[in-house]
Amino acid sequence: MQQRTLGPFQVSAIGLGCMNLSHAYGVPPSPEQGASVLLRALDLGCTLFDTAALYGFGANEELVGKVLAPHRHRFTLASKCGMQGVDGKRVIDGRPDTLKATCEASLRRLRTDVIDLYYLHRWDRQVPIEDSVGALADLVREGKIRTIGLSEVSAATLRRAHAVHPITAVQTEYSLWTRNPEVAVLEACREMGVAFVAFSPVGRGFLTGALRDVGTLDAKDIRRAMPRFSPENYAANLRLLDGLEALAARAGCTPAQLSLAWLLARGEHVIPIPGTTQVKHLEDDLAAAALQLPADVLAQAGALINHQSVVGPRYPAATQVEIDTEAL
Repeated sequence: MQQRTLGPFQVSAIGLGCMNLSHAYGVPPSPEQGASVLLRALDLGCTLFDTAALYGFGANEELVGKVLAPHRHRFTLASKCGMQGVDGKRVIDGRPDTLKATCEASLRRLRTDVIDLYYLHRWDRQVPIEDSVGALADLVREGKIRTIGLSEVSAATLRRAHAVHPITAVQTEYSLWTRNPEVAVLEACREMGVAFVAFSPVGRGFLTGALRDVGTLDAKDIRRAMPRFSPENYAANLRLLDGLEALAARAGCTPAQLSLAWLLARGEHVIPIPGTTQVKHLEDDLAAAALQLPADVLAQAGALINHQSVVGPRYPAATQVEIDTEAL
C-alpha cells in the first residue's frame, strides 16, 4: 500500500473510516461483520483506522478496541472528542474537563494506553478554540494522546489552534461533490505541513453509483435529512452518474476508485478515509491507492461533478451552523 505522512506517522494512503460499522446509516451490521471488515482492512495494508466517541455513542470505539487491540502495534489509531452521546442525544461540548473525561472513556473502550491522533470533532463555539486545544495539549503532555487533530474547521480556526499546539491533521468532508475545503483550508494545511484527512470521500455512497433510490434508505439513515439526498435533489444529481460511470469504465476502474484516485491526486497531504460495511467494497476502495490514472481522466471527473453541478447543500441549516468550514 502506498504511504502518506500523517504528522510523525507513515500511514496507508487510504485509511478506513469506521463510523458506519456502528452509526449513521440505518441499522449497523452485526459485530461479526464489522470485525471482518476491520481485520480485512488490516490484512490489506490499511494502517489508519478512524473512530470517535460519538459513533454509536461509544459502540464503535468498543468494536474497534475489541477487534484491533491485539494488533495495536500495526496501525495508527485516530478518535475524536467534543461531540458525543449524552442521555441518548448528540451533544457538542468542547469544555476542557469534558474533553479530558471523554478521552479517559475512549482509552478504556479502545483498550489502549494512548490514542495516536485525537481530534476535536467539532469546535464548540461557546468555548474558545484555544481552550479546547489547550486541554488536548495537556493530554499530549500526559502521554494519553500523541497528536492533535481538528474536524470541520476553517483555515482561520486552524491557525488559531496551531498557535497553541501543533496540529497534525484536519478532517473535513471532501470529494468530487463536496469542494468546500478548496476555498482555503486545503491549501492552509499544505502550507503548514498539516495532513488533510478527507471523510465521506465517495459522497456518502453517491459516487459509488450503487444508491439509485433514496426511498430505500432506512428511516433512521442520516442522509434522509441531508438536502442532496431529498428525492427532488437526488433525482437531479443522479444525472451526473452516467458520465462518471462511463469515465470510470474507460479508465478500467469503478466510480468509487476514480473518486478516490481524484482525491489522492489533490495533494500528497490528502488522505481519504472511506467507510463501508462490506468486505467487497473495502477491497475495491483500498485498491484505488495503486491506480495510476491519466491526468486528463481526473480532470474530466472534476469537471463533471463539482459544487456547480451538484444540487443541494451538504447539510441542513441546523447542522450547518454547528460547523466552521468555509462555505462555497
